[in-house]
Amino acid sequence: MQLQVTNSPFNQEQVELLNRLLPQLTEVQQIWLSGYLAALRGSAMSTSPMAVSQIEPTNGAVQSLSAQAAISREVTILFGSQTGNSQRLAKELSGQLDKQGVQVTLASMSDFKPNNLKKLQHLLILVSTHGEGDPPDNALPFYEFLHSKRAPRLEELRYSVLSLGDSSYEFFCKTGIDFDLRLEELGATRLSPRVDCDVDYDDSAALWFESVKGALSVNSAAPSSSSGETNLSVPVQSAYSRTNPFQAELLENLNLNGRGSQRETRHLEISLEGSNLQYEPGDCLGIYPENHPDLVNQLIATMGWTPEEPIPVNKNGDLLPLREALLRHFEITVLTKPLLEQAAKLSSSAKLRELVEPEREQELRAYLKERDLLDLVQDFSPWEATAAQFVSILRKMPARLYSIASSSKVNPDEVHVTIRTVRYEAHGRDRYGVCSVYSSERVKPGDSLRVYIHDNPNFKLPANPETPIIMIGPGTGVAPFRAFLQDREESGATGKTWLFYGDQHFLTDFLYQIEWQKWLNDGVLTRMDVAFSRDTDKKVYVQHRMLEKSRELFQWLQDGASVYVCGDEKHMAHDVHAVLGTILEREGGMTSEQAAAYLAEMQQQRRYQRDVY
Repeated sequence: MQLQVTNSPFNQEQVELLNRLLPQLTEVQQIWLSGYLAALRGSAMSTSPMAVSQIEPTNGAVQSLSAQAAISREVTILFGSQTGNSQRLAKELSGQLDKQGVQVTLASMSDFKPNNLKKLQHLLILVSTHGEGDPPDNALPFYEFLHSKRAPRLEELRYSVLSLGDSSYEFFCKTGIDFDLRLEELGATRLSPRVDCDVDYDDSAALWFESVKGALSVNSAAPSSSSGETNLSVPVQSAYSRTNPFQAELLENLNLNGRGSQRETRHLEISLEGSNLQYEPGDCLGIYPENHPDLVNQLIATMGWTPEEPIPVNKNGDLLPLREALLRHFEITVLTKPLLEQAAKLSSSAKLRELVEPEREQELRAYLKERDLLDLVQDFSPWEATAAQFVSILRKMPARLYSIASSSKVNPDEVHVTIRTVRYEAHGRDRYGVCSVYSSERVKPGDSLRVYIHDNPNFKLPANPETPIIMIGPGTGVAPFRAFLQDREESGATGKTWLFYGDQHFLTDFLYQIEWQKWLNDGVLTRMDVAFSRDTDKKVYVQHRMLEKSRELFQWLQDGASVYVCGDEKHMAHDVHAVLGTILEREGGMTSEQAAAYLAEMQQQRRYQRDVY
């Protein structure tokens, strides 16, 4: 919609300028501009009272100015986070607001009492979406309350939502969208528009910060950075982070599977010497991989590009040769809906333009599955873009996160990870996991990897070393429990430990078998139950072993044991959760509702933690 002089406070020249500018702005730019104008207005009001008295605003402007003047200096920030990204951003925003004199209450959604909602005036929500559009574990109780009939009317509340997600998933940022719409339904008013962040979230999150601070009349000026890069990380001792990874030497690269196994699982030992990077059991290692050279070469050849052509790789305009940029800096193995929508503007293919139409959503989702950028450029030629234009629509290469399989107490200046190599065939071509095949085929001891430590505050050992722990981790999900036991052995923790582990075959797929047996003999590991699904006529998984030991498991829970689950979320973690409920019903005489409440309380007490993917 275009502005008209007759229904706006602008003259003809201003209207023409605005009508040329506004259609060109992206959603993020619009959000930034709204926050900037709000901050500018707040600054003008605080420094020049005469300016306000000289304005003759419309009724809408009077209401807006009144609301601005009435803003309090109290803000509640709630985060829902599975792996820690939303939590870190919430802490960063809290720190920025606190420095500006705002009274901030910062809390996990699991620790917030929903009945206090009606007392709030300003609420900022930072939340990720997990799995198939699900809330994170620590957001679930608050999410369910807000969507229940018990949720109160919230006409006095002003709010804004920052939503984190991955646009390669169908339900991109669904949890944040749900919170945003539900609060609106309950009568709350948006303080600032919701922002949906993809895996490369730094810039979008920073713009939301500025928009929120502008709407709160907080000075949004931030200290300048000589690098020009936005850094939203909580300050740590090391200079290395997600935005500044450490070049770490690979010390060891072993295949853990025996001869004849259908699987390949790599154990990587990586030096952190000189980095000052610190980690705890339960944290993850972020690794920036490289795309497969064959895929990059085919892509360049198909498009007729020049491998040495200089290409911008960041917002500073730094240039690298096209081939190197595609190898190291951009994601080319995953297609997303936003990518195809942008690509449709660069192609003369009517088929592609039709595919991204709203009514073709299901067909689009089917096309995205298990296809990559090479498929896209081959299926919808010809293309009318230069290499630089095409690369500009690609997502930055995201780091892959792996649960750390070592304790720094035992392995100072080292970090170990366990990576299962992914290879499969789809749409007539061989496909593979970017980082897993990079690790198994192209990285040798002595080579370097770009890494950083990803703190996971939602998967930590109990503070009390006497607390019993139950660990459930089939396949590579067992990795963090190797770190748990190394750490407990070194620290002399006395609490009982019970591990449920599963894989395909006992002879070829029993990862870290010798270490578990040693810990069993030494008493570091109290009990271990295993399930090898392909060694019996009927497939047996870890949840079946749990049911077989239901009485003992229930007694451990009654004795205060903490439960940890790591691995596949879609199937294993879902089945394990269901079995825990069954055990509570069978051995504790609970109803299904009581069992669900018991598990929810365990999660709130941090006695039930999951690292699932």
